[in-house]
Amino acid sequence: MRDRLVLVTALLVATAALGGFAAPAAAQPDATYETCEFPVTMTDATGEEITLEEPPERVTTTNPSAAQTMWEIGGESQVVGVTQYAMYLDGADEKTDVSAERGVDVEKVAGTEPDLVLAPNASAGQVQALRDAGLTVYHFPEAKTTDDIAQKTTTIGKLTGNCEGAAETNAWMNANVDAVSNVTADADRPRVLYPLGSGFVAGGDTFINATFTLAGTNNTAATVADGYPQISDEVVLELDPEWIVVNSRGDSALDEEPYASTTAGEEGNAVYLEVHWLNQPAPASVVNTIHDMTRQVHGDVYDNSTYVERSEISVEAEDEADSDTEEPTETTEVPATTEAPETTGDGTSGDSAPGFGAVVTLVAVLGSALAAARVRQ
Repeated sequence: MRDRLVLVTALLVATAALGGFAAPAAAQPDATYETCEFPVTMTDATGEEITLEEPPERVTTTNPSAAQTMWEIGGESQVVGVTQYAMYLDGADEKTDVSAERGVDVEKVAGTEPDLVLAPNASAGQVQALRDAGLTVYHFPEAKTTDDIAQKTTTIGKLTGNCEGAAETNAWMNANVDAVSNVTADADRPRVLYPLGSGFVAGGDTFINATFTLAGTNNTAATVADGYPQISDEVVLELDPEWIVVNSRGDSALDEEPYASTTAGEEGNAVYLEVHWLNQPAPASVVNTIHDMTRQVHGDVYDNSTYVERSEISVEAEDEADSDTEEPTETTEVPATTEAPETTGDGTSGDSAPGFGAVVTLVAVLGSALAAARVRQ
């Protein structure tokens, strides 16, 4: 009788274990996205309604930020025309250079026979001329924040059929923004200044100002004016930046007045940043600028592990995400066979079916109970 009680107890324990076993939760994606659908109709910054019947096979960009974004979302093979300042991108030298002395050459753009022209804010003055040439042009508003850049990236993805790539790019950018922000959360925020030449500086309400803030610094020119104001030497001395930002195409201003007489000049504090990351509002620009700046200014708290690799990011279509979150049934179906699944080489199972582990537990518990009963016999 006692042996039967042991067996019944073991069976109840094993059954409870069976109900409690479940498949490991699938890793949650970093972002979800709407799958691209064509025809697609979108309204641009000029109020123009753009309709594309199918994904464009030929895309020309009139500014490097749009080209950079196309490369990042996986659409570089669709690009047939770029400007001279996008030539740093891998393979851009194989595209048609549509640059003019200022802006783009409308005839060169038309010569690329584009299905779509992507025209960021800097091309505002040429949008109508491009349309008069019979081209389909989507014009973007000025991107001043990472949210603006994310929206621009999503739009380019929808227009070109690269929705998944756009979502992954934005998730990667946002992950790096969060990582850098965590590193600099408790750090002092030194005053920085980015001279553009002839007294002009990068002020507030700009993409550049946003990246400086994300990198744990205070853009001191933002206290004077928004945009790209021209300020006097006296104002520079009053602002007294602790760091001067120098782009890769410019010479350091630290040895020149009035910058030489600031704290930055006296201490030799220069932040060197690549101009194509610093001046182009696009996802890779955000990621590279904030990491490069934080590494130089906050080297005491920053290390390379802060960087989030693109390979660490995963995204999922919204309809797939919905199916992943379906409510599980209350009953667990035990497999008809107890064949061991293939292992991954480290002793762990490559099969996530919940029933197998539960069956093993049931057999093990019952076996132990029977063994104990035999010992008592």
